[in-house]
Amino acid sequence: MARCFRIFFIAALLLLSTDAFCCTSVIISGNARADGRPIMLKHRDTGELNNRMQWFQGPVYNFIGLVNSSSKGGEVWSGHNSAGFCIMNTATYDLKDDDVPASQMDQEGILMFKALGQCSDLADFERLLESLPKPWGVEANFGIIDSKGEAAYYEVNNHSFKKYDVVDEPGGYMVVTNFTRSGRVEDRKGVDRFEKAVGIMAGLDVSTISHKELFNAISRSGKPIMRDISASAIVFEGVLPGEDPSLTVAWTILGCPVTSVYIPLKVFESDHIPSYMKEKRGGEEAQICSQSLVIKGIYGYENGCINECEEVEKTIDNSFSRTMGASKYDRFARKVYRKYKLMYIRKLPKVVS
Repeated sequence: MARCFRIFFIAALLLLSTDAFCCTSVIISGNARADGRPIMLKHRDTGELNNRMQWFQGPVYNFIGLVNSSSKGGEVWSGHNSAGFCIMNTATYDLKDDDVPASQMDQEGILMFKALGQCSDLADFERLLESLPKPWGVEANFGIIDSKGEAAYYEVNNHSFKKYDVVDEPGGYMVVTNFTRSGRVEDRKGVDRFEKAVGIMAGLDVSTISHKELFNAISRSGKPIMRDISASAIVFEGVLPGEDPSLTVAWTILGCPVTSVYIPLKVFESDHIPSYMKEKRGGEEAQICSQSLVIKGIYGYENGCINECEEVEKTIDNSFSRTMGASKYDRFARKVYRKYKLMYIRKLPKVVS
């Protein structure tokens, strides 16, 4: 019996290591969009279902990052900075070609933390990579858009990287899940999610697609993209070349995408992340993420309360402006949460004594 349990436990760990920590992503070049601004989606799958947002003062730029609620600092799993530099990653399993031990791997979050603190564009990111000692401890796709209007994916392993400019792709966009173009075909993961996302994107007008349409089309599209381990989703909306980088917006869903709502986040000179999206006093979990997971536990991860969430999002889209200052933004964020909280309370089952 004990031996069977050990076999089951090892198998579970292997499943987590090759399937759970996966994501679905899309980048659309500004050249393909009517407004000229690049846009980037990351749909995050992970065993760390409690995510929160955190504001950081980097060595060169301030930035906002998505972190695991249990994080002690020094790593993020996507984010954007005051220079308009936005970065995210998806795990890969087909690039590693060395004997670097597992204990030295999984440094993607640390690399993105460093990049957000000091990079303003794609060229800075490439210089950062080349300046770091090898092995880098990564095996991933990194997606980046910047304030110059550039957009690219980087396939990165311990010693090298390969860049794909999204503007050169058919249609001006690129879908990436958990494999690379240059890696081993036999070790590809996330092919089913890739194929579904590619099919979805082929039916969309990328020139006018909004954050809402991307979330609804991809992150809320059901299986196989939407899964029990889907923990968050972000759409980074960039700026035009020469435009104020502070107008960059990260439309952020914390928690299950069908039981939470997107909140637009901007990098101000100080921390203006809404209190319900960051670490609570005396605790680790972001309030809106925790509430989303409660609703998910009641209604499931496929349908959830999407209609009610979209009603709240109407208020968000009608009230938010990229140009609003910090104090007006704070009032806006509080108003939004009051609406979400009312919806959350209504969706809780009635308790009959």
